[in-house]
Amino acid sequence: MKKLFGRLAGTLLALALTSGLAAAQSKVTIAVGGGSCLCYLPTVLARQLGEYDKAGLAVELVDLKGGSDALKAVLGGSADVVSGYFDHCVNLAARKQELVSFVVYDRYPGLVLVVSPSHTSEINSIKDLAGKKVGVSAPGSSTDFFLKYLLKKNGLDPTSAAVIGVGLGGTAVAAMEQGQIDAAVMLDPSVTVLQGSHPDLKILSDTRTQKDTLAVFGGEYPGGSLYSTMAWVTSHEKEVQALANAIVNTLAWIHSHSPEEIMAKMPEETVGKNKELYLAALKNTIPMYSETGKMDPRGADAVLAVFSESSPEVAKANIDVSKTWTNRYVDQARKTTGLNAK
Repeated sequence: MKKLFGRLAGTLLALALTSGLAAAQSKVTIAVGGGSCLCYLPTVLARQLGEYDKAGLAVELVDLKGGSDALKAVLGGSADVVSGYFDHCVNLAARKQELVSFVVYDRYPGLVLVVSPSHTSEINSIKDLAGKKVGVSAPGSSTDFFLKYLLKKNGLDPTSAAVIGVGLGGTAVAAMEQGQIDAAVMLDPSVTVLQGSHPDLKILSDTRTQKDTLAVFGGEYPGGSLYSTMAWVTSHEKEVQALANAIVNTLAWIHSHSPEEIMAKMPEETVGKNKELYLAALKNTIPMYSETGKMDPRGADAVLAVFSESSPEVAKANIDVSKTWTNRYVDQARKTTGLNAK
């Protein structure tokens, strides 16, 4: 009988500890602008490594078609945080909507403007895209912003190409291979997957490396980050700090492990059937990931400059870009984890 009571007491204690842990965890919903895209890998990998749990968070990742859909989820109240491109924070500031980026995981945007294999002969430059159908993840997403910027930069009306939403993963690759669109703004691993079948794939613009990013934008240009409304950030500082801790730790893990080790941690459905191509794309992408999680003020200024050039609304808005981001939580995370700023 004593043994029975002992076992019962042990079970009750375990249940109490488990429920206590669950109660201690804060629930946060993160809307991801395309979970299969390598640009968002740190957000997914943090879950795979258990970093959200360690930080005291019960995180739900909601995978959406593009950054604009992720943004709508947060603005509509169905998600708390966006895992998407920082440029939305600047774009929305022109409409007096306060969004704040609090940890940056991509140093470069990784956007690539690619010609459909069946339209290679007729499209040789960005100027040839006038009147063509160009795929983007979703209208109003960063892929769409990038396309409009390139069109304007090359002397074309930003609306001269017909924008078609094709997503970022297999749907984008299929649309390109089937000739449903003439070109597309894509991200890895989709670009590398397409190159695997079409080695002579024509690339019109590439921002996967520092050199290419400088050539396109004239400076470093931050890509993926975690951001939310100013109201949510100021009222959930504990959760924001925990998210910053989780991503900073994940970035440190990425830069201290091999591409093979990183791939092994990712969900099978994300890696897909062709592991060799995924690994090749991952190797190309790793230099894109931030080592610090911090926003480079010059990068934020570059985003504002790009949008001011291609959007009259942003140009006239007199935006204080310093209000669209903060390094406060990352600085604290780096003190907590013992990482030195690089």
